[in-house]
Amino acid sequence: MNTESNGGPGIADAVAPAAEPAAAGETAGVEQRLGSRAPHFIRRSRPLHMSWQVGIFVVGLAVVVGGIIMLPLPGPGWLVIFAGMAIWATEFVWAQLVLRWTKRKVTEAAQKALDPKVRRRNIILTSIGAVIIVAGLAVYLWKFGFVLPWHAGA
Repeated sequence: MNTESNGGPGIADAVAPAAEPAAAGETAGVEQRLGSRAPHFIRRSRPLHMSWQVGIFVVGLAVVVGGIIMLPLPGPGWLVIFAGMAIWATEFVWAQLVLRWTKRKVTEAAQKALDPKVRRRNIILTSIGAVIIVAGLAVYLWKFGFVLPWHAGA
């Protein structure tokens, strides 16, 4: 393992275990590097690298907070949160591992959703929900006619 200029082991030199199965989207046999992806001249200087990490953390935090704000508001909240995690993953191993786990879970969920039994169940549940909504609208129209709810009592 290589060492940085301060004599300690470089976190950028950590490599995913070769025995770990490749997650979806990763090419089998290609080692996925963990750690900082900062340019070499930045990693060489400890104060500059720490400043770089603080900057990456602040930018990622701003993007994640923006995504959290967008969750109840109109906007692509989850997409922005994952973009903030991707920003963090350029510098921090924990974020890289979280993104790997998330990609694996999303791939598993997509494969499960494509299972014919699960699709059939989802279609049946959606149909039942649609029938309940249509029945509720029919009862409302029968009882009140075509009157908006805030004018129903008037």
